[in-house]
Amino acid sequence: MRLPRSLHQGLLRGLLLILLFGPLAACATAGGNGNGTAGGASAASADEEPTDPGDPNERLNRGVLDFNLAVDDAVILPAARAYRAVVPEFARVRIRRFLDNLEEPRVLVNNVLQGRLEDAGHTTMRFFFNSTVGLGGLFDVATDWGIARRTGDFGQTLYVWGIAESPYLVLPIAGPSSVRDTVGLVGDGFLNPLNWLIPWEANLARGAVAGLDLREQNIESFERLREESLDLYARLRSIWRQRRAAELRRSLAAGGAAEPGEAPPQVLEDPGATRPPPAGPGAGSGPR
Repeated sequence: MRLPRSLHQGLLRGLLLILLFGPLAACATAGGNGNGTAGGASAASADEEPTDPGDPNERLNRGVLDFNLAVDDAVILPAARAYRAVVPEFARVRIRRFLDNLEEPRVLVNNVLQGRLEDAGHTTMRFFFNSTVGLGGLFDVATDWGIARRTGDFGQTLYVWGIAESPYLVLPIAGPSSVRDTVGLVGDGFLNPLNWLIPWEANLARGAVAGLDLREQNIESFERLREESLDLYARLRSIWRQRRAAELRRSLAAGGAAEPGEAPPQVLEDPGATRPPPAGPGAGSGPR
C-alpha cells in the first residue's frame, strides 16, 4: 500500500529534521575537545563502568561524542569561521531573527498542547508583529514591545504530560539529548505547520543555516570549555542537564519566559554559574 503523497513528504521531512535540522541546530554542543584530537575527550573513561546512574550507555555515548568532535573539527567549525568572516554581524543577526520567527508556530502548538493558553496568545502576537512590522521576522519588535519569547518544544510537552526523565543520550552530530527529548525532536518536525508548507529543500537549507549560525555564536565559548575541562564528556553532560532542567522549570513556573531583563541560558552556559547583572537601560538599544 502506498502512502499518500502528503504523508510521505511529512515522514521524509520528519526524518530530515532528525538527521539534519536538529543535529545542525545543536552542533555547537559538539565542538572539539581539550587537546584538539577527536579521541581525547572520551579516552579517559572509555573502558570503565558508567560513572552516572542516569547515563547507563556512557561508553557508547563517549564513542558518539568522539565522532561528533571529529566532524566538527573537520567540517562544521571551519564552515562557522568562514560564515563569520564573510557575513557581517548585522546580517547574521537578521538571519537569526528570521529563522527564530519561523519556529514560533512550533512554539505555539506546544504551548497549546501544554495547556499554556496565555503563552500561546503571546506567541501568536509575537509571530504576527514580527512577521509584519518586523519585516518577516528580520527584526524582533515583539521583544522591544515587552512580548518576550516563550519556550515550547515537544520534549517539554512530554515532560508536562508526565513522561518520566529518561537516560542521557548523545546523538550523532546532534550531541547531548535524552530519549524523551529525541522523541520530542521527531515530534517537533511534524508539529510545526510551516514544515508542511515549505518545500523540503528549503527546510534543509533553513536547518543548515540555523546550525551554522548557532555554531558561529559558540566558537569562543566552546574553545574555553575545551581548555578548562579535564573530562569534556562529563562537563558537557552536566551543562546540558542543568540547562535543560532550567528550561523545564521555567516552562512551568514562569510561563516559559525569562524574567524581565534576564536572558535565557545560552547553549554552553552553566545555569548554576554566577551570571553578570543585566545591562543598564541604555545598553543594547540597537535593532534586534
